[in-house]
Amino acid sequence: MITQEHFKLLAAYNRWANARLYAAALDLSELSYRLHTGVYFGSLHGTLNHLLLTDRLWLKRLTGEGDLPNDLNAILYEDRIELTKARIAEDNRIVEVTGKYDETALRGLHSYRTTSGMPQSQVLADILLHLFNHQTHHRGQAHACLSILTGGEPPSLDLLAFQRGGAAPNLEKLIASKPADCKKDKERTSLP
Repeated sequence: MITQEHFKLLAAYNRWANARLYAAALDLSELSYRLHTGVYFGSLHGTLNHLLLTDRLWLKRLTGEGDLPNDLNAILYEDRIELTKARIAEDNRIVEVTGKYDETALRGLHSYRTTSGMPQSQVLADILLHLFNHQTHHRGQAHACLSILTGGEPPSLDLLAFQRGGAAPNLEKLIASKPADCKKDKERTSLP
């Protein structure tokens, strides 16, 4: 059985990996960031929105609080700075929520409704495993987008790199320095 400490580790790793991924995404031009690369949700922008959306969906199911998006393809944020701010908040929320579950809660059943409205019950630990596995799966797609778009090697997202103390960028500081540049990119790409 995976313990509370394992889920705390996965939540911290999730936040770390997302920070590294988002920092690389913020370095792209607007055109590259939105370019269709053949991944399931089309682009890096679509993939990052999907990840935020599904994290919100699961946290709503787990806590009863927050947004409950209906469409798994929805774009929650067109602006990547706003998307980054929302990602920071959601990752902090995941750390907080998963840190509150004790061993008894993790072994217990949790009931919720699927997106089609069907009642479902699962062991809480299994739900959390899905949440983190889903993040890893789509972060892998986002990582592939970065490889395609830059022709280089994106930052490592390996759990071992996290466990060995690999640095994560401070996204709040990074986005504070980006808005003017991102706005200029948007203006250039939206000209007729």
